[in-house]
Amino acid sequence: MMVRTSLGGRRLRVTLYNSFGSAPLMVGAAHVGIRAKDSEIVAGSDRALTFHGKPGVTIGPGVVLVSDPVDLAVAPVSDLAVSLFLPSETGPPTAHGTGLHNTYIGDGDMTAQSSITGTLTTQSYYWLAGVDVMASNDASLIVAFGDSITDGARSDLETNHSWPALLAARLAANKRTTNLGVANMGIGGNRLLRDGTGASALARLDNDVLSQPGVKWLMVLEGINDIGRNVTTPAEATTADELIAILEQMIERAHTHDIKVVGCTITPYEGANYYGENGEAVREAVNNWIRTSGKFDAMVDFEAAVRDPNNPKRIKAEFDPGDHLHFNDAGYQAMANAIDLGIFSGKHSKKQR
Repeated sequence: MMVRTSLGGRRLRVTLYNSFGSAPLMVGAAHVGIRAKDSEIVAGSDRALTFHGKPGVTIGPGVVLVSDPVDLAVAPVSDLAVSLFLPSETGPPTAHGTGLHNTYIGDGDMTAQSSITGTLTTQSYYWLAGVDVMASNDASLIVAFGDSITDGARSDLETNHSWPALLAARLAANKRTTNLGVANMGIGGNRLLRDGTGASALARLDNDVLSQPGVKWLMVLEGINDIGRNVTTPAEATTADELIAILEQMIERAHTHDIKVVGCTITPYEGANYYGENGEAVREAVNNWIRTSGKFDAMVDFEAAVRDPNNPKRIKAEFDPGDHLHFNDAGYQAMANAIDLGIFSGKHSKKQR
């Protein structure tokens, strides 16, 4: 499984989870290395991971485990390969569907091989929750929290063109923000109010945001899948007030952990298969609250960055991959470019709380 780093460092650990498994997961071996190309790793970079000094581990249902730290020099915004050997039947995996990188799957223990060829290829992550790079004491983390638009759906495979990945690249290139990492916690189909694909945003806040090491900022872009239910599932129709109440809860809970929250306006979606005028009114009302309430520590106006000036209910044609909801690489780049890095460096930050 190929993952993109954010911060660089000389020591790391890997986090595995069995969040949705109904039985214990046996991991026979796990390795990490620096990716060269395709499934190949850089010569000499392979490291065997251990868990309490042992090469394997059993992860119970619902359990998250971190590996022992391992020494490996990791460059900022570069690719790592994480390999798992699963010696017995696992049942349905805890998986992340939109990995946006190739994952290589073969028979037997291939974790120590320099490359894996002639195998099944997917674009998902399995049982991999993340990689923590042990950085300097002044380093901190931004968590990008949302749905498929944060996940990077419809961006090109192997290009690292989700807006959080592009934000990480911008931060790494700016001398004032090189100590800031980004964790992408977007899940396609996720909702604020109710469970959808995965638990609701409020239900997963503790695990996906509050428990992340070094987190100082939370960026929230979510709500469009709740709004779309006004058309597809009228029994689950959502009001602006309901969505605002969830966002306020997230702000309050983050603030109790000294995490600042950036509100991100919900992007246009006219033409999408769950568009409706009632839903559009909800989106506009929530966006108005994000812009004017003063509840957030900062605000990013993604809507303004991508909307069609001739029809603000739609995204610009040059950003539209065809579904009128997600973005192509150019659209995600426009979103990343719309983020004022001064928010995080303190240069332009203005507390709105």
